[in-house]
Order: sequence, then structure tokens, then C-alpha cells
Amino acid sequence: MRWLKWPFAALLTLVVIYQAYLFMSVAWLATNNPATTAFITAEKDRLTQQKSAKSIRQTWVPYASISANLKRAVLAAEDSGFAEHDGVEWEAIEKAALENLQKGKIKRGGSTITMQLAKNLFLSPDRSLLRKGQELVITLMLEAVLEKRRILELYLNVAEWGEGVFGIEAAARHYYGVSARQLTVEQSAWLASILPAPKRFDKNRGSAFIRGKAEVIQARMPQVALP
Repeated sequence: MRWLKWPFAALLTLVVIYQAYLFMSVAWLATNNPATTAFITAEKDRLTQQKSAKSIRQTWVPYASISANLKRAVLAAEDSGFAEHDGVEWEAIEKAALENLQKGKIKRGGSTITMQLAKNLFLSPDRSLLRKGQELVITLMLEAVLEKRRILELYLNVAEWGEGVFGIEAAARHYYGVSARQLTVEQSAWLASILPAPKRFDKNRGSAFIRGKAEVIQARMPQVALP
């Protein structure tokens, strides 16, 4: 049975090397902006395959150049406890796991902003337990190495906001013709409301559902603590 140990040892070595590579990549982000992400690459490939005339739009802006309205709106919509937790809200993960188990497939992920950033930067949109496990590992790496402000800055600059639209500067220009710094309370709440399905609501901007969701987000914004 000794021969069985070699493939296992080789696999374990590869796993360790890959995790070390990911950790170094995360550490690099402390002082550098990513040239691309896994999600941007996937979207670029999709647009190419569809022979679409659209291309990727993304303009990086520093944390200070993003409206506080937008920061509050996104946190109110996606992760109101962002400034306090360690990157993972374990109670939300437990609830999501129970729901997924009952339904027999992964429908909810209980994701925080940091978890979403981990996925956007390095992973595929596919839903699986293995990918979710890797997402958790990267999340803990991000929280261990980066400050909260940097995590939020990265997320707001790489999040998808429409077909080929990535980052809040491109989103502000695409939807309102203004810079990320100029976004109002109402505009910010609406942009935050479409994050779960930006492509769908880019095509249906007058959605009553999104208007109602934006109103709820706007009401929550004053209670959100910014990093």
C-alpha cells in the first residue's frame, strides 16, 4: 500500500504550493491594484465568444475618490457588519448551509464583501462545496493581510455592475454620466440594489422591485459604519 502514499503526497504538495501562491497574490494586493480578475477574464471571454461589440469598461479609482454615499449603500445592501466581522459571518454561513442542504443544491452562500472579493479575484462563478471552501480560505487570507479600507476599495473597483461594466467608476459613468465621487444618495442606493444581478437590471432599469429595494437600502445607509 506504500505506493498509494506517493500520489497523495504529490497532491498535498501541489495544494500547499497553490495556497502559498494565493497568499503571495493577496499580499501583493496590499500595495498593488490587480490588472484583471477571474470574473473580468470570464466576462471578456464570454463577450468574445458572442462576438459582442461591447468590451470591458473599468477605470480604477482610489478609496478617497469614491462617494461615501456609495460605500454606505453597498455595505447596507451587501454586508452591514463589514467593519466589525473577521470576513466571515459564521451564523449566515450556517443558515445558508442548512438551506442548501434542504434544497439539495447550493442556492445561498452567506457571502460577505470579503468573500465576494475573494471569489471575484481568483475563482469561477460556479457553485460547489470545493469552490466555497477555497473562497473561505482566500477570505481569511485577505482579512489577515489587508486593511478593511483596502478590501472595500478593491471590491468596489472590481465588482460587476453590468455587461462588461466593472468597478464603480465605470458604473457611475455608465448609468449616470458622473464620476464615482459625485454619486448621490439616491444613485448610490440604486447601484447597490442591482449588485446581485446587474446585467438583468441594466436592461430593466425601471424595475419596481429594484426601486423598492433601493428605498430600503437608502433607509439603512445612515446606520452603516464605514472603515
